[in-house]
Amino acid sequence: MAPVFDGKEAQGDSPLGKRQPEGPPPAPAVQRIRLRYTKRGRLRFTSHRDFQRAFERALRRAEVPMAYSAGFTPHPKVSYANAAPTGTGSEAEYLEIQLTEERDPEKLRAILDESLPEGLDVIESVEARTSGLADRLQASVWEIRLDQVAPADAERAVAAFLEADTVEVERRTKNGLRTFDARAAVARLETVPARADRPGDGGCAILRLVVRHLTPAVRPDDVLSGLRATADLAPPVPAAVTRLAQGLLDEESGTVTDPLAPDREAAQAALSTAAELTAAMAPEGPA
Repeated sequence: MAPVFDGKEAQGDSPLGKRQPEGPPPAPAVQRIRLRYTKRGRLRFTSHRDFQRAFERALRRAEVPMAYSAGFTPHPKVSYANAAPTGTGSEAEYLEIQLTEERDPEKLRAILDESLPEGLDVIESVEARTSGLADRLQASVWEIRLDQVAPADAERAVAAFLEADTVEVERRTKNGLRTFDARAAVARLETVPARADRPGDGGCAILRLVVRHLTPAVRPDDVLSGLRATADLAPPVPAAVTRLAQGLLDEESGTVTDPLAPDREAAQAALSTAAELTAAMAPEGPA
């Protein structure tokens, strides 16, 4: 005779129902921390997956009280936002972590920075007091160093690129060769003077580029392809590319603002409110 199960068993308590992980559910998150980190030097060649592995090792090494997802394969709750392409340096990468215990953001930054290899540096940490960090990453500022390219040649190429209504470029993707317009994403493109702290910069051209985060994403190498297409600018050596900033884009000025500023302002407002409440509740002194 076939076994008979009641409704409750059929929904989940029997071998025929949906399996559930054993043990208690993971502890809830009580705090969110947003971090800004860099990719410098040789570590600009690390992939995003490589960084994820290094960062999760740093979390364990620093004994950070991470919140974990539920299910049979729990993983730490880390949200990465708009990682830079492999091979490019960056001064402005962002991520958010969720904690089961509250921590001082600056102390947490310091211990995580010590736990990461040199070149992957955590340089800012704020408590998340607003929503939508990813939505505030509207554009990136890039610096492109073109060794063995005369600044005058770069200026002519930039002028030709900006005068064009569209600049079609090709990129090979996992779905094959794709053609798209690189010009529409560029909010600003200019040559900048060589910096005194970088010996040898006088023998190369340096570009400053502001690119909107559109779909499909336009990367610095796509803009370089556009410069080649519009002005036949072909650097003899690979360009050195560094992301300087990313955040909200001011379309009028072409500048990019700090995406962590709203969280800092919210934290400062909370401190001011707490100070006012403490002052209001303090007993009055003798008349």
